[in-house]
Amino acid sequence: MLHRRHALFAAAILLLSLLSACGFRLRGEVDTNLSFKTIYLGLPENSALGSDLRRYIRSTGNAEVVDDPKQAEAIVEIVQPERRDRVVLSLNAAGQPIEYTLWYKFSFRVHDSKNRELLPTTAIALKRDLTFNAAIALAKEAEAEALYRDMQSDLAQQVLRRLAAIKPLP
Repeated sequence: MLHRRHALFAAAILLLSLLSACGFRLRGEVDTNLSFKTIYLGLPENSALGSDLRRYIRSTGNAEVVDDPKQAEAIVEIVQPERRDRVVLSLNAAGQPIEYTLWYKFSFRVHDSKNRELLPTTAIALKRDLTFNAAIALAKEAEAEALYRDMQSDLAQQVLRRLAAIKPLP
């Protein structure tokens, strides 16, 4: 019995040492320092995605969101505005939807004030699955809205990471 415990303990130590030796590490914090001082977002002021993105950029502390594209070092141009879609994933025997796929899509590109491309057209598509029950339809609609808000926040963070990856042109 004691010999078996020692063998399991040794196997666990061996497994952990192999895992650490392969370079595995948790993702951790992303470096979101932007390589430009001013940025113009081509999103409307009342856009929820735009306000999230403005808040995230301001929180980095090293870039300022400006209202005039002529004053910006980087200009985020919207290729395809944010779009929400709901697709039926599965039906029950009566032909009623019981599961949906929620999509949140957005495309943009980034260029400088001289119209030199800093980031080519980039499309981001996020999806979440949602089960549906007609008996609690109101609660499921609230859940769908919460999932859309989560996807919107995730989308803003992904855009910010892509902006942080841009290296300035010489």
